[in-house]
Amino acid sequence: MSIKTTATDEATVLAQLAGMLRELLEEYGLEDAEITMDTTFHDDLELESVDLVALSGQLREHYGERVNFATFIAERDLDEIIALTVGELVRYTVASLRATA
Repeated sequence: MSIKTTATDEATVLAQLAGMLRELLEEYGLEDAEITMDTTFHDDLELESVDLVALSGQLREHYGERVNFATFIAERDLDEIIALTVGELVRYTVASLRATA
């Protein structure tokens, strides 16, 4: 687990998540995409389900079991997943990290 996992503020988590997303987007030549709290995974970043699985693995690698992306996604219906924003994941991550601190 990374040493950087102790940060539990939204700005830090957003920066960490943006780095993970840029790694995924590099494959598509989109690593320079602007990633904000309002960025959507589907419409803005055009991520597919396989990309979300890869992101889940990155989250687990970085934060350990404290951030369970599968649980986060399972609580949503398809329309909510399609409309999912980076900010929603950031807030979930921060809450998960604070709950297990």
